Amino acid sequence: MKYFKFLIMACFIGMFFSCGGDDDICESGEGTPRMKVSFKSNGKETTLDSLYVAVDYGSGKVQLGGLGKIDSWLIPLRVDNSPYTDIYFRLTNKGEESKVRVTYTTKSYYVSPGCGIKKSYENLSSELVTPNPVQNLEAGQNQIENEDKTNLYLLF
Repeated sequence: MKYFKFLIMACFIGMFFSCGGDDDICESGEGTPRMKVSFKSNGKETTLDSLYVAVDYGSGKVQLGGLGKIDSWLIPLRVDNSPYTDIYFRLTNKGEESKVRVTYTTKSYYVSPGCGIKKSYENLSSELVTPNPVQNLEAGQNQIENEDKTNLYLLF
């Protein structure tokens, strides 16, 4: 019976110390970054009362929803081998919609078993396809490696 208790205690201690580390969790910003979009009016950065965003990921538009009192939005881009992503912006839920096409080149590299492959986007350029309510575009940083810097400014 002594040996049985010792065996159970050894198994419990072994399980306690064998718990996995952070290798299977992708929380440190190691995943594919999103594009940061900010807004300008009269040459200055501004806060919008409301904004609704939809993105075409290759199988039709996906509504990302709407937010109020917003100064920037992080938008995930396509992760397939497409050279562009179409993004749609509205100021009201049922209002007019502006279409922006963002083109880029991608690089993929392996991060970890939990995160898998990370894509980075380079040579970003944007084209305003449908101009109302967005009046014009202004380029920001032309590569996406993290989510700190603004990549695109929408001019209203």
